[in-house]
Amino acid sequence: MDPSKSSPLSRLFGRSPFEALTEHIRQVDRGADLLTEFFKVSSDGDWDRAEVLYREISDCEHHADDLKDQIRLNVPSTLFLPISRSDLLELIEAQDKIINKIKDIAGLMTGRRMQFPPALLKPINDYMQVTIASVHQARKVLEELDELLESGFGRNVSEMIRDMVVEIGKLEKRADNEQIDIRHRLLDQESELPPLEVMFLYQVIDWIGTVSDRAERVGSRLQIMMAR
Repeated sequence: MDPSKSSPLSRLFGRSPFEALTEHIRQVDRGADLLTEFFKVSSDGDWDRAEVLYREISDCEHHADDLKDQIRLNVPSTLFLPISRSDLLELIEAQDKIINKIKDIAGLMTGRRMQFPPALLKPINDYMQVTIASVHQARKVLEELDELLESGFGRNVSEMIRDMVVEIGKLEKRADNEQIDIRHRLLDQESELPPLEVMFLYQVIDWIGTVSDRAERVGSRLQIMMAR
């Protein structure tokens, strides 16, 4: 029996370190989907369901943390990998920051029973969908990386991954533009809303943008890895 097949590292990584990274980002991606549903039920004022969804998002964040810790603890500096140890750890950290911010958004809105004004519901939902799409795209890139490795970083597959990473950047820019539009819309309504509520609405708007920023950061880390 090959002892490497039963080692903790082998069980964690399977054929490549990207399997562990992909498992991690799938937890991140699930949290993003849950946030979409969370926004819907919170807009409807269904706080019992919103609290359930917040706990499910927290579970995703805890599972992602466990995976991150396993990867950190089981990747010795001497391990031969198709990517460097430092690159792998920076990528897992970038992925982890996405789910952390998703949990922050749901936690703040649950704790304060926050709802956006009716006139902002469609713009904020559109903004949210673009942001979640950037997270989905980051997941898709990770899922393609095993094929990239198996092809020996062949030109066609490498270009496909590059194009997918570029798409994350495009989604992040769309999210930036939508954030600007929503901020302008909220500014027009500030005088009609409690000042403290306005402050927290701006906070959530900013954090949604942070999610897309961090998804784009994952793409940037992947581009750096492929360039080495």
